[in-house]
Parts: sequence; structure tokens; C-alpha cells
Amino acid sequence: MKLPSKVKIVDVAPRDGLQNEQAPVPAEVKIGLVQRLQDAGLKEIEVTSFVSPKWVPQMADAAEVMAGIERRPGVRYSVLTPNMKGFEAAAQSRPDEIVVFGAASEAFSRRNINCSIAESIERFAPVVAAARERGIYVRGAVSVAVGCPYEGEVAPANVELVARLMKEIGVQHLGVADTIGVGTPIKVQRALEAALRHYDLDDISGHFHDTYGQALANTLAALQLGVWQYDSSCAGLGGCPYAKGATGNVATEDVVYMLHGMGIETGIDLDRLIDAGKYISDYLKRTPNSRAATAILNKRQQ
Repeated sequence: MKLPSKVKIVDVAPRDGLQNEQAPVPAEVKIGLVQRLQDAGLKEIEVTSFVSPKWVPQMADAAEVMAGIERRPGVRYSVLTPNMKGFEAAAQSRPDEIVVFGAASEAFSRRNINCSIAESIERFAPVVAAARERGIYVRGAVSVAVGCPYEGEVAPANVELVARLMKEIGVQHLGVADTIGVGTPIKVQRALEAALRHYDLDDISGHFHDTYGQALANTLAALQLGVWQYDSSCAGLGGCPYAKGATGNVATEDVVYMLHGMGIETGIDLDRLIDAGKYISDYLKRTPNSRAATAILNKRQQ
């Protein structure tokens, strides 16, 4: 079995990791997290989201955060933009990449963004066109790709449908997301294979939550298909507000520890990454939700 020799990781902690925190996290703390992720060698960081502050108050400081980060050559800074209003605001902050989200479940789409899957794609079409016209890279994501809190198991055919629609409107890269963390390796492989009917292997990534402790197994299953790009969240921050009990994204520290142990390059300094996770966890007054970070932090105290 030929595994990738190198993996690219997008750390989504500043956006996906923090968006559901109840207490406001100041812009300077978010900027400090981005800084520390860069210091650890991350080249892809999902910084913030240009959404209505009424719906996601934690992201109300999106423009301030984007203005405050220290941009470095070779690092790609991405932002979530759900509609044209969000894109126009985001464009002022000069992102390298925008992200649009479509669901593989009709019920989830209606509860999450108040429209059908087809309507959501229609809404994204002008956003994608405007971004590409300005030379901004467009990444899409298929949420609840293996399981939905309202519909239960999601068929691979649903993932293929969203992948086809995303491709048709010009989305350049597609992430396959187990948003509520119910996936298991074979189910995740089937979802990825469905997306691969419309996207090349180099334009596909995995995004796995760890609700049932399956995220690392699912990452390995994706690696076995040759998938070499993944989203993860420093300190395992994040969750899904529409899925009761769904825990955070897989911790970047755990993914990096596993990959390095397999001889797969990431370009990330694990010790400095753990420092970044400890920084944000200390601010949130909790311990990092990462087994690797916990073990290494304990070892440091010996």
C-alpha cells in the first residue's frame, strides 16, 4: 500500500474551532493563535468567517482579525464566506482563499442555512464567480458527508451530488467533512470515493470530527486512498452547533504525531504546535483536547 510521503494540513482552530465558544474571544487572542500556528510551521490557516454577527457573534471581529495578523510569504489565509454580502466584506481583507459550505443532507441544509442543497449551490455560484474573477482560490466543503443529526446515515450518492454541483459552479477544491464525527473508516472511504468521481485526488481533503473517537482511524483510511490534505484543529477545538453532543475537530497535534510516526512529512514542529494549543487552551481555561499534547505536556513537567 502506497501512502502519501507528505501531507498538507489546514488548521481550522481560529475559525471552526472558536466559532461556537459562548464567551467572546478577543481579536488579539485570535491573532496570537494565528501567529503561533505560523510559528509552528502551518502554511494553511482558516482564520475567520464573514457571517452575520447575529448568527455567529464570535466572528463579529473578522475584519479586525484579518487586519491584525502578520502575513508571511508561503502561508495561505482562508476565510468562510456564505453569501455575496459576506464575500464583499471578506474581499476587503485580502484573503488568499474563500470557503463555501454545502451539506450532503437536505434536512441539515434547511436547518443550518434555511434552504435546500440546490438553493445553497445557487447562492454560492455568484460568490465563487466573484472570487475567481479576483484571483482568490475557492475551496468548498461537503458537510455531514457520512452522517446527519436529523436524517441519520448519509448515502455516498448525496456526496457525489454535492461534489458535482460544486464542480459545476467552479469550486476548485472539495473537503469531505464528517461534521458530527459519526463516520467509520469504510463509510469515510465511500464518501471520499464519491467525491473523487468529480474531483482529482490533488483537489480533495478530509475533515473529521472525533465524537466517537474515530477521527484518526478515518484519517488513516483516507491516507490509504491517497488523500494527502486534511483539516484539523489545534487543541481539538470546535464542534457543530447543529449536532447535539458533537465534539471538536480532530486535534492537529494528534494528526501530526501519527503522521510523523508513519514517516510522513508535514512541515510542522510538533512542540511549537503544542505551545499554540496550550496558549489558546489556557485562555479558554481548559486543558487541550489532544492526547498527544496531554502526553507531551505531562512529560515536560517530569
